[in-house]
Amino acid sequence: MIKFLLMVNRQGQTRLSRYYHPVELGRRAQLEADVVRCCLGRTKDQCSFVEYKDFKLVFRQYAALYIVVGITDSENELAVYELVHNFVEVLDKYFSRVSELDVSFHRSCDIGAKPPVCVCVCVFASLTRHRHQIMFNLDRVHIILDEMIQNGQVVETNKSRILAPLTALDKMIDS
Repeated sequence: MIKFLLMVNRQGQTRLSRYYHPVELGRRAQLEADVVRCCLGRTKDQCSFVEYKDFKLVFRQYAALYIVVGITDSENELAVYELVHNFVEVLDKYFSRVSELDVSFHRSCDIGAKPPVCVCVCVFASLTRHRHQIMFNLDRVHIILDEMIQNGQVVETNKSRILAPLTALDKMIDS
């Protein structure tokens, strides 16, 4: 079971947090600080799975952003590791028109791959079109998470199905 998901920058600032297991507000700040120290202190040569207190941490780094997931001991670490990548791909698919990058938004592409692979890590972007600015659409990032994970369980990984509610919402707004 997934206990929480955090998006954190290199400075250790939490950009997004979602808890699937009740944690007191006072304890969240301490938990996040400890988890961030534990993950950011690791080198790229070290494993992305860490045992921490009574659960495991699975994290992935995308440029200046870390996505950290706290899971129970019975959860499959590799499946969660791939879930994080799928989440980033969904963000990239939805926020596809993002072109000017801010400090917390990084895009790296492998053009030589067939088909070309782009990985996009998003939290804040400063652009002219508000619909595609993550900073102004954190509610949409939460909708994406809610479509993928409910009550700490992965319920959907298909990118088109995950984005269907947002696509419908965008059509209603445009009309």
